[in-house]
Amino acid sequence: MINEQNRDIKKTLLLLILVSTLIRVFIAATLELSVDEVYYWLYALYPDWSHFDHPPMVGLVIQFFSLNLLFENEFALRLGAIVFSIINTLVIFSIGKRIKNPLTGLYAAFLLNASIYCSVLAGNFIIPDTPQLLFWLLSLKYLLRTLPQKTISKQNSKEFLLACLFIGLAILSKYHGVFIWAGVGLYVLLYNRNWFRIPAFYLGMIISAIFIAPIVVWNIQNDWISFTFHGDRVANSLVLRPDYLFTELFGQIAYNNPINYVIIIISLIAYYKNKLKIESAIARILLLNSLPIWIVFTSFSFFRQTLPHWSGPAFTSLIILAAVYLSEKSELQNFPGFKHVFPKIIRAPIFLLYSLLFIAWILINYYPGTFGKQESVSKYGDTDFTLDMYGWNQISAGFEEIAKKDLIDGSMASDDPIISPKYFPGTEIDYYVARPLGKKVLVMGSLPNIHKYAWINIYRAPLKEGEDAYMISTSNWYKDPFENYAHNFEEIIPSDTIAIHRSGKIAYYAFVYQMKGYKGNYPDPFLKSETSF
Repeated sequence: MINEQNRDIKKTLLLLILVSTLIRVFIAATLELSVDEVYYWLYALYPDWSHFDHPPMVGLVIQFFSLNLLFENEFALRLGAIVFSIINTLVIFSIGKRIKNPLTGLYAAFLLNASIYCSVLAGNFIIPDTPQLLFWLLSLKYLLRTLPQKTISKQNSKEFLLACLFIGLAILSKYHGVFIWAGVGLYVLLYNRNWFRIPAFYLGMIISAIFIAPIVVWNIQNDWISFTFHGDRVANSLVLRPDYLFTELFGQIAYNNPINYVIIIISLIAYYKNKLKIESAIARILLLNSLPIWIVFTSFSFFRQTLPHWSGPAFTSLIILAAVYLSEKSELQNFPGFKHVFPKIIRAPIFLLYSLLFIAWILINYYPGTFGKQESVSKYGDTDFTLDMYGWNQISAGFEEIAKKDLIDGSMASDDPIISPKYFPGTEIDYYVARPLGKKVLVMGSLPNIHKYAWINIYRAPLKEGEDAYMISTSNWYKDPFENYAHNFEEIIPSDTIAIHRSGKIAYYAFVYQMKGYKGNYPDPFLKSETSF
């Protein structure tokens, strides 16, 4: 009976991996890149020890899976996320199997794949959370095997060092990885101080710190600008903002799948009431892997606006706790055959996710026109989130025709760059419009608005006095060229308008401007000198 059940579990796990992978491949190949994804393409295009807003790992992942950008389409850039998702599923299955039984591992795999954060944001799209999630799970796997040990063997020490290696890689993916060490420190301090007497504990700190070195070196070279930027993001005037807190909590529920969230809450209540059959040491590690990062970012939301995915890793370990609860309930119900390994309670979140993905894909690719603003041409499509990944191929084709016409009539030159006041939609313009035409994009604005482009502008050679440029502004993210650049060019000429259609109706517009006669007076974004672009 047990062997038969284990065979069913393995078959179901493989089916989950196959179906979810096929869905990810389809999405990766049929959706344009989001503003965040195309920005991280720049990390691969211009690799560095670190970057303005994040460590370098996501760029390295893109480089590896695209063969150093030999293949530069959407699928190639997202391939790392698809491969990592398969590994994540196997890792969380192995964790659940080890701490409880194979059924727990299967349920953990399903809950992970049902999480919008784990399965879509970090599992289908290529963002810093993508490699961070992989290394977070791998570190958790080995921490669960080593931290509870009272008598610490050489093998335990080796596995702990391996966990520290993965923690370092998680930090190199995203700064949030330091919260793993916070959980480790709290556990050792509160529950197993034997580790303080083991050399491997301190060697592990050194190993993790080695991976921080590139970030530190880059920031020393750039006046700690990353930490200043992120410090400003979390700084606030301590004015209580219940609306920000509500948005954060609602976002956590949505990002982790509402059904997942409810199951997690129920499992936490069961654990609090001592109704969950799990080793106390394992439960403590899972909770301490979760609570530090959740408390910090939820606390921030009391006073300032946060992004729900910042606390995303907090729910990864809680998924395992929820899987323990579900496996116990399943065993009590004694479901026969397939129902035992795939009862309704575990089908619900995965079906909800796939339903939402299907609806989102239809809306993005086929919703007629826009459900955003329509009262003015300059703001047409504004607030329509589905346009984030739609229309840039149309803009690329339209701009190519405009540039050819301008070249023929002599109004613009073939090497005139495209400028933008902000990194979005500057990154989309760079990838979808300028790259195919061999043009360069310069994003000219304040440092918080242009991010990595402050360095890219230097690599690409800034505008020189008297030179001309294009500017493309879209109605869903409209930036007025006169408002941004009136004092920097001799003349700004509206050139043409591109209508982006979806299912036969206009979704938004792209406005093309000729920026004539650069005056050479745009301020340095670093604000260190009077140097101009």
